[in-house]
Amino acid sequence: MKLALYQGPGVFNNPQGAFTHLREQAAKAKAQGADVLLLPEMYLSGYNLSPQDAHRHAITLDGLAPAQDIARSLNLALVFGYPEKRGARIANSAVLIGPDGSILLNYRKAHLFGPMEREIFKETGAEFPVVELNGAKIGLLICYDIEFPEAARRLALAGADIILIPTALAEPYEGVPTHIIPARAYENQVYIAYANHSGEENGLSYIGLSNICGPNGARLAMAGTGEEMLFADTDPAHHEAVRQADKFMQDRRADIYGQLRG
Repeated sequence: MKLALYQGPGVFNNPQGAFTHLREQAAKAKAQGADVLLLPEMYLSGYNLSPQDAHRHAITLDGLAPAQDIARSLNLALVFGYPEKRGARIANSAVLIGPDGSILLNYRKAHLFGPMEREIFKETGAEFPVVELNGAKIGLLICYDIEFPEAARRLALAGADIILIPTALAEPYEGVPTHIIPARAYENQVYIAYANHSGEENGLSYIGLSNICGPNGARLAMAGTGEEMLFADTDPAHHEAVRQADKFMQDRRADIYGQLRG
């Protein structure tokens, strides 16, 4: 499977403009042979929103129809973040849309970061589902979620081969893309793609540094600080060889870990 990852400024505070931008980036990814395109956290609206704008732009799953049309017309799977309307509450969500336009997975961010997120997003996730696409099992996380090892491990134990992560990362957290992402890929023996914004958004400057890592922790592609698209191929034979060489999942001592609470 060929993964594409878009890092860029996107379109802030203008969901209709974001759908147009999405079609443009999806066409570029498809032209390079991609099977899946991953885009940043809260891509449809922008991340650094006021509570009023977040509520104004929040949509239900039905509001994703333009993105479903894009996926279907290009035969390309899409993953991106958006503000999800849940009654009177909002979730920071990410969706996986299949190449036939169907919604395969909708994930709600479990770990909220900072006072801004806690003020806006009153609906959080508590499940870590995995779905199959093109023979690979895929799970989603969002930004801060990957900084908790338990979240990635839940997906790995559920059989995930690939973890796709929309993010919105600013200074001083360069250590997340440079250290944590390769470590999570290595310790869980999964492919991980981590898509950040770049540029400035409503006074918040993003650091870029999006990257894709293999199941042995090797970095397959890494962005700088500007707008760009990354590509990397997953290799089932290599993936199986990594898992056979070091059988982390089989060698776990779950009997001595307890509930990891406290």
